[in-house]
Amino acid sequence: MARIPTDLKILQAIYDRYYDTFRAYPDGSRGRSSKIFVPIDVKEIAENLDVDVDIVFGRLYYHLNERFSYKRDDGSRVEFFALSAGDDRHCVNFPYLASVLADLQHKNRKYLITTVIAGFSLIIAIISILISIFA
Repeated sequence: MARIPTDLKILQAIYDRYYDTFRAYPDGSRGRSSKIFVPIDVKEIAENLDVDVDIVFGRLYYHLNERFSYKRDDGSRVEFFALSAGDDRHCVNFPYLASVLADLQHKNRKYLITTVIAGFSLIIAIISILISIFA
């Protein structure tokens, strides 16, 4: 059975695939309704991650959108993932996605560094025990 992709992997796949599309928006002439909201092909992302399309859609719409969308003081809502933005379907708030992705990458790096340090500490402790037993 394939592993379920993490939020980090899903967002990284979207960022890698659509960063150039986001940057290419000069004035709306590229067929997008908005620079900030970039339409994505959820099926393509799912195929890239080797999971069912509904897994990726569900994570974006039901989990990540609920987790990261918020209301401003004036009552307007900032969406992370929108079913539609103008004429475009399945759109991510790309600058916000980049921020969330950077935060997830930072947390992942901290976790990996901590794990590596703990692993080295364990190796040193085992070597110390072996030296004290056999010396």
